[in-house]
Amino acid sequence: MLNLNQPVNATGTANEEVYKILIYDKFCQNILSPLIHVKDLRKHGVTLYFLVDKDRKPVHDVPAVYFVQPSQINVQRIIADASCSLYDSFHLNFSSSIARPLLEDLASGTLNSESIHRISKVHDQYLEFVTLEDNLFSLAQKSSYVQLNDPSAGDREIEEIIEKIVSGLFCVLATLAVVPVIRCPRGGPAEMVASALDQRLRDHLLSKNNLFSEGGGFMSSFQRPILCIFDRNFELAIGIQHDFRYRPLVHDVLGLKLNRLSVQEEKGGMKSYELDSSDPFWVANGSLEFPEVAVEIETQLNKYKKDVDEVNRRTGGTDGAEFDGTDLIGNTKHLMNAVNVLPELTERKQVIDKHTNIATVLLGEIKERSLDSYAKKENDMMVRGGIDRNELLGVLRGKGTKMDKLRFAIIYLISSDSINQAEVESVEAALRESEVDTCAFQYVKKIKSLNDSLASANSASRSNIVDWAEKLYGQSISAVTAGVKNLLSSDRQLALTRIVEALVEGKPNPEIDSYLVFDPRAPKSGAGSSHLKGPFKEAMVFMIGGGNYVEYGSLLELARRQQPVKHIIYGTTEILTGVEFVEQLTLLGQKMGLESTGAPTSTH
Repeated sequence: MLNLNQPVNATGTANEEVYKILIYDKFCQNILSPLIHVKDLRKHGVTLYFLVDKDRKPVHDVPAVYFVQPSQINVQRIIADASCSLYDSFHLNFSSSIARPLLEDLASGTLNSESIHRISKVHDQYLEFVTLEDNLFSLAQKSSYVQLNDPSAGDREIEEIIEKIVSGLFCVLATLAVVPVIRCPRGGPAEMVASALDQRLRDHLLSKNNLFSEGGGFMSSFQRPILCIFDRNFELAIGIQHDFRYRPLVHDVLGLKLNRLSVQEEKGGMKSYELDSSDPFWVANGSLEFPEVAVEIETQLNKYKKDVDEVNRRTGGTDGAEFDGTDLIGNTKHLMNAVNVLPELTERKQVIDKHTNIATVLLGEIKERSLDSYAKKENDMMVRGGIDRNELLGVLRGKGTKMDKLRFAIIYLISSDSINQAEVESVEAALRESEVDTCAFQYVKKIKSLNDSLASANSASRSNIVDWAEKLYGQSISAVTAGVKNLLSSDRQLALTRIVEALVEGKPNPEIDSYLVFDPRAPKSGAGSSHLKGPFKEAMVFMIGGGNYVEYGSLLELARRQQPVKHIIYGTTEILTGVEFVEQLTLLGQKMGLESTGAPTSTH
């Protein structure tokens, strides 16, 4: 795209001799931001870059590369830019497929202003997703959990959201150039997305210029990958729990966004850091528990000091011995080596300093909020299916933000096999004491009691409850608490990971026998053919309604554990911290008219 849609040269950069201007909208800026640094834009001959909605001065004799969403506003802006002859030529790249009517508007608008000759190219890039790491993407679609579970949402609105998710997934598959076999549990948003995506792929495969030539780059072989689609309600707790591993902790506590975060420095200023695959420490230690990370930082620091001493010793920087010129040749050689080693040492030191600062800030938060104890006790509750009452109330009256307490209380609800009315009331009282807004707690309680009445009702009255519940709460209820044993088995493996493992292996397994199979390449009738069952070498896992680094880490572990190593990509509608997800539950509680029993306060 930066090479004016010509193939790039061997070094992977665009032709530097051609200077150009890059224009993007906010959404596409977020797509670019984790992928290319400002300093790297220069290598591609990009001299200036602007947001599309800013007023810009004309720059003559220079081509402009536009990368924007295909919206009415953006198209009107492009027509205006072209008719003012802001730039010499316009290379238009839309983040997803531009609709026919908009394309016609573009043509007639530029024709009328006699500027159509300035439009060099129009490309559909199918890039409507944010790639955070090689195996991690987000569709950057906000609040889809609220939208899909909103009791007042009509069919039309639900269809629109499903359509948007399908378009995003279609972009990811078009970029990978693969048509996967799709698996999902029955019912709810997962089935809606899977079936709509299947249809979209079928329709596309019929068109002449289709994007899926056999065997794209992602494929190590001609075997197709499997795409497993889930909905957040499949495993609600993981979106809420506190976690004590480095990657999830940094995200949840410090708010990692688009691979960047800002932390308070000791001197009082804010320092911004990037955490991505170019940081070897982040890649190697993201899945370790926090104390292990602290030890690892210490180890790296000592190793660095040792290497610096070694360089000093060799180049005679510290002996203080007289220099008599006898070993001139040897010394010069050591100096040359030192010069070569220094940049690498400096870089290592920067990485160590960065993680020391991040870990120091984290440690402060952990101590102040007892985050280690939250993570441990929540995990114990999930495994044991309950907690001693005194311990429960002790946590709620102890350290932590209002949000920490609310998250803990919700995990208590989800993990209890049955609701003990008296105990729940004492939890609500403890939350009120801390002035916590309990809307989200009320919402989960409501859903849970619906589930319990579903489980205990006989079949005749069950269908009535289901009708009533689905009218009231959309399609989310059956999945929310599908038994805690489903959530965390004894070996602490997430249910998601366990199911993905079973789907990838493709052996008969009662947990997944009811899962649906869609194969967009197969004729409609011939369902159930054997190649769809696996085993698969490559998998994509997509979570509707918000994902997180806990699930991502768990799937990375799974991929590493497999013999031979499997390739697993994790994607989601948006990546949420525990706080952000509980805020969505709070909104749903308000929409359902469940009054908060606490004082109306902010969440922090």
